[in-house]
Amino acid sequence: MEEEDTREYEVLVNGEEQYSLWLAGQQIPNGWRQVGPRGKKQVCLDYVKEVWTDMRPLSVRKAMEAHAKAQQEAREREQAEASPPPPPQANGEAGTTTAP
Repeated sequence: MEEEDTREYEVLVNGEEQYSLWLAGQQIPNGWRQVGPRGKKQVCLDYVKEVWTDMRPLSVRKAMEAHAKAQQEAREREQAEASPPPPPQANGEAGTTTAP
């Protein structure tokens, strides 16, 4: 039978928005900061489960968003270039059109 973990933990997050549990009272490593609750392990795990909904590092998420945006813009340009030009507009006289 396992002993219950009665130690206190802190939730840490880094610049890539990745989370970690850290024993309370220990020096927080460079590049990390304390967020969320400080308490029993399960309390901290529950918090991480609630807030860490996308496991991809922030830099990967941003790169993927930029790539998707560039693809969308390229599709829109292709559609605009493939569209036929609008028909000439009449200048009000029957059978005549305005010169381009």
